[in-house]
Amino acid sequence: MSTERPSPRYSEIDSWEPGDSLDAMIEGQFTAVAAVRAARTSIENAAKAMEARLRYRGRLVYVGAGTSGRLAVQDGAELMPTFSWPLERLLLVMAGGSNAFTRSIEGAEDKIEDGVRLIREYRVDSNDVVIAVAASGTTPFTLACLREAKRSGALTIGIANNRGTPILKEADHPIWLDTGSEPIAGSTRLIAGTAQKITLNLLSSLLMILLGRVYGGLMVDVQASNEKLLRRSEDMLIRLTRCSREQAREALGRARGSVKIAVMLLNGCDPDRAKALLDRANGQLRKALALIGQRGMDAA
Repeated sequence: MSTERPSPRYSEIDSWEPGDSLDAMIEGQFTAVAAVRAARTSIENAAKAMEARLRYRGRLVYVGAGTSGRLAVQDGAELMPTFSWPLERLLLVMAGGSNAFTRSIEGAEDKIEDGVRLIREYRVDSNDVVIAVAASGTTPFTLACLREAKRSGALTIGIANNRGTPILKEADHPIWLDTGSEPIAGSTRLIAGTAQKITLNLLSSLLMILLGRVYGGLMVDVQASNEKLLRRSEDMLIRLTRCSREQAREALGRARGSVKIAVMLLNGCDPDRAKALLDRANGQLRKALALIGQRGMDAA
């Protein structure tokens, strides 16, 4: 596997000056970006398929082991505060369980039976989307999760850094990240890990855009769970509607913290109509705003 193969380019890295070693590793990060750019079409197609599956129901399931699993878990965990993705529609499946988030659990990635059992226990089915991440493309636990999820009818996305490996062959939407050898052979937390992180960021962010959780380049579904985020919500309203801060605060109160509903209120809707139009627009604020003036047209 290319991710495990020592590279002649870095064979003397331990004898180099520190600055030269650092330059070489930075160079590797550009390789990661290039690998993601080459996978652009695969990422786009996967996000479109995910949006179609998750528009009205279903869960987003992240699966992995070791470094890849921790990167997957991080991406999933950030969807709740950033985009208000419902907790009940998110599963984070990590080899070795929650203890593996911060330390290595010996042998966890080899336990095929654990992967099968967890997918069955969580009752993953045809409503769900499973993102399986493994630099090698062969990790037994991750592959077992993907296979069991696919058997249950879930949409499967496979992310790996080695061409033609089982996770890529068996996923509905394979995303191959051609990152090659690492500066430190086999340390896939470097180039491969960076490429995985970028891909997960892009995949989930594009999904949330498609699902209407972004408007005007802003996180309009953000959860205002602290003073900083409440201020951010007010700032978004001021930018989107040119209202005063007092008006923004009052609208957010009436909208129970929802920026989208508050925008609709500041554009002349009452709360019930705001919710109805957003539902009609499948949560897309831009489309909902366009529907505001159609009441008379609908009646006609």
